[in-house]
Amino acid sequence: MKALILAQKKTQYETKRIIEEFTKLNIRSDVVKPSSIDVIVSREDKTSIRIRGSVVSLPDVVIPRTGSGTGYFSLAVLRQFERLKVPLCNSSLGIENVKDKFYAHQLMVSKGLPIPKTILAKKNISVALVQKQIGFPCVVKIVTGSYGEGVYLSRDRKSFKDLIELIDSLNSKSSVLIQEFVAEKFGTDIRVLVIGNECIGAIERKSTDGSFKANLTRGGVAKTIDITKDIQNLSLKAARDMNLDIAGVDLLYDKKGLKICEVNSAPGFEGFERSTNINVAEKICRLALSKVKPIAI
Repeated sequence: MKALILAQKKTQYETKRIIEEFTKLNIRSDVVKPSSIDVIVSREDKTSIRIRGSVVSLPDVVIPRTGSGTGYFSLAVLRQFERLKVPLCNSSLGIENVKDKFYAHQLMVSKGLPIPKTILAKKNISVALVQKQIGFPCVVKIVTGSYGEGVYLSRDRKSFKDLIELIDSLNSKSSVLIQEFVAEKFGTDIRVLVIGNECIGAIERKSTDGSFKANLTRGGVAKTIDITKDIQNLSLKAARDMNLDIAGVDLLYDKKGLKICEVNSAPGFEGFERSTNINVAEKICRLALSKVKPIAI
């Protein structure tokens, strides 16, 4: 049996951990960049693919770890595996649903999920419109991004105008999201991991440098919290509605309850494992194996 992990780097913590757990289960695994795969559409050969120029047999299961960096070619690779009936731990549809943050928010609203009010900004957006619809302070995000990168807080009209002018000057085709700032617990959020329709755990993350971004990769700290009924219901519905088997669901505290900040298809879990002592990689591997044949492992 062979598992294939689609990732840009073998050295990432999450990739190495998944390989470790597959090894413990006596499962062969390989890490391949999407760009190393040749996508050839043909009726003749449905039992193999080309990796690094060589013909190899199809894997039994694929775990995509490209996340928000998934481009057109990576999606084409995933769709090719789906066409060849190889099971994926996150479908091409699910990954495509969340890689564009605005599209993800459109989907969540259509499913009745609570999110911060959001505007897709065009060039020279009216400051007056933002003030009326969103208000200040507001959060400005690039459409794709992860680990807190490309996310900024504009505290007033002047800082917002300066930021938008800077973004426009760097790339005239850039698109950004402007979001309501949920300020109930400044610099604090909740990260929930959903694997196979189960909330396996939740942590509360807090910034330590006065920033409103609580990402652990930016120096934030985390502690394990209980999974309340609201956290569970909201996280499971978000993952299900986004069509994801594996999801990192980020929640914000609001006066009226919880709101979904975003949903990730390839969530990092280094800090999560260390904070909770939950073996996330093992759960991902067992999910992958369950897709190959429905037996107790």
